Amino acid sequence: MPAHAPDTAHAPDTTPDTAGLLGRERAHLAASRAALRAMREDVEALDIRDVTANWVNAAVLQAQIDDRIKALADLAHTPLFFGRLDYLHAPGADLAEGAGGEQFYIGRRHVHDADGDPMVIDWRAPVSQPFYRASKADPQDIALRRRFGYTGGDLTAYEDEHLSDPAEAAAVSKLLQQEIERPRVGPMRDIVATIQPEQDEIVRSGLSGSVCVQGGPGTGKTAVGLHRVAYLLYAHRERLARTGTLVIGPNRSFLHYIEQVLPALGELEVQQATVDDLVARPGLEVRGTDAAATAVVKGDARMAEVLRRAVRSHVSVPAEPLMVVRGSRRWRVPAYELEEIVTELQNRDIRYGAARDALPQRIAHAVLVRMEQAGEAPDDRVQDAVARNAAVKAAVKAVWPLVEPAKLVLRLLSDPAFLAEHAEGVLTEEEQKLLLWPKPFRSVKSAKWSAADLVLIDEAADLVERTHSLGHVVVDEAQDLSPMQYRAVGRRCTTGSATVLGDLAQGTTPWATRSWREALEHLGKPEAVLEELTAGFRVPREVIAYASRLLPQISPGLAAVSSVRETPGSLTVSASAPDELVADVIGACRDFLAYEGSVGLIAADARIPLLAEALVAAGLPYLSPGEETTAESRLTLVPASLAKGLEYDYVVLDEPAAIVDGEPDERTGLRRLYVCLTRAVSGLTTHHATPLPAALA
Repeated sequence: MPAHAPDTAHAPDTTPDTAGLLGRERAHLAASRAALRAMREDVEALDIRDVTANWVNAAVLQAQIDDRIKALADLAHTPLFFGRLDYLHAPGADLAEGAGGEQFYIGRRHVHDADGDPMVIDWRAPVSQPFYRASKADPQDIALRRRFGYTGGDLTAYEDEHLSDPAEAAAVSKLLQQEIERPRVGPMRDIVATIQPEQDEIVRSGLSGSVCVQGGPGTGKTAVGLHRVAYLLYAHRERLARTGTLVIGPNRSFLHYIEQVLPALGELEVQQATVDDLVARPGLEVRGTDAAATAVVKGDARMAEVLRRAVRSHVSVPAEPLMVVRGSRRWRVPAYELEEIVTELQNRDIRYGAARDALPQRIAHAVLVRMEQAGEAPDDRVQDAVARNAAVKAAVKAVWPLVEPAKLVLRLLSDPAFLAEHAEGVLTEEEQKLLLWPKPFRSVKSAKWSAADLVLIDEAADLVERTHSLGHVVVDEAQDLSPMQYRAVGRRCTTGSATVLGDLAQGTTPWATRSWREALEHLGKPEAVLEELTAGFRVPREVIAYASRLLPQISPGLAAVSSVRETPGSLTVSASAPDELVADVIGACRDFLAYEGSVGLIAADARIPLLAEALVAAGLPYLSPGEETTAESRLTLVPASLAKGLEYDYVVLDEPAAIVDGEPDERTGLRRLYVCLTRAVSGLTTHHATPLPAALA
């Protein structure tokens, strides 16, 4: 696999044509950029004045045009294409006919010339798939796979694999390795040039099925999930344009970190949210917090049954007959018949609100039957009028009253008798006591709702009115969701599919997922395919091996990540004197800042103010998680609770024991430490004054 480069990044090839070949590839890049610019200019020049009937149509069409213009943006430091495939035969041709091969440049989006001929093929197209999956053992009709290396936005190197040449031995791609190890500055970037075969299989899995990806640190599960969204939008754009897509992350810092991946691939319509965003309701503010034991009960799936009982308890059995007056006639519906109607609606699998809406029509139908028996010929307008009759409305209000979800949950958490009635046989008395507020609040607005309370309200709201379902939902760091949060996410994709991403070893909530099968049941996707990624591409082998010493305690039986990156000297563990610890940590940050790339200083939440003060005193400016690193500001001070999902070229880890002690129990603390130990891409330095956890000592 020879690599070719005219600069010092790679040894230059001695073949006389190397410079000429590289020049031709650069010329194709320049022509492709010009073609993309022309495509954008064509869209910008569109005149919609003669094709829109009114201002509404004009606004919609203009918005679509604006989105198309954004999608055709040429990002200066993002290569337009990163590879080339030379087929032995034209794709789809009869191989027996000996049809000549074709050449395709593989990139982030499709680009065509003025005649409509492709200059760059979208990485998601079927013809691009061999770029990720072809090998010496399975060439897939590929004669040549060429990878390109870039410095900034300039094409500076290339590397060839002659997959169908038995004389050429398989080798590790240096350009691929360099791309994986490229310094991390700014938000998370796409991995479209480095997708591995096992990742590509997940990315290209169909829309109809749900997928759960268990992946340890550095296996690329987040990137795989995001690229799967991009692929599905390419393969099923019309359907997903109608139904919508959503990416759910653990916190705002994480969402800010990943938010540029999809736009870089030309996808601008994907929504992003946290679970808290999903269940937020106008007028209800999260102002309270729950003790861990209370939060565990509120997040338990059994709460769904308690809420279901509480909602249904509002329905009462009709005790009196109903008299409907129309003109000079009176129509009587006996109590037993009303009871039959109510019972039938209760037994149907429909929402409380839908049944309540159906009840007046059912009563009106019973009245119409009597009218027909009396010789009248009522039509649908008469039935609608009867359904709106004051007596019918009064009966519906008495038998099937409105239920306000927030008021229902307020009563459950405030009224011991009401809770006991509906939690009998479901929750123990001790669990019921944990749910009740010590001092009940008077109203929905004055209540100090917790994040878990809003999930309960969301469940109650879905019992009343069905939640809108999207076409596809991605949920990342899913191991930290409670069963009730899984249900909240599942409601958003009841008619669509889901991609679930996570690592059981990184579960750091008291209600963290114990098994993916159990989680998928709560999500409503028990049929989802479970995939496991165990090849690590981000964390150096020495670092992941050190962190994996914790696995037997935090997640017994889980396979350790096997990193493909061996980086000697990437791990340093140093003991410091108590009065010198902070100075040593600051010194380690300064040492790492001498290298290219981002630096993360990760510490227990309680030690963040101390370290922030020390950084200021040392003249080292720092960012907070979620703030974008730049060439000038590359140091981020990261509380351990926010480290999950983030990555830095170099990590300085302060006082591991304090991270463990900051959690309610040792297992959760060790899991939090496992997360923090695995954020580094190139190097990790750990400083401690307190003895390390036994597994790491």
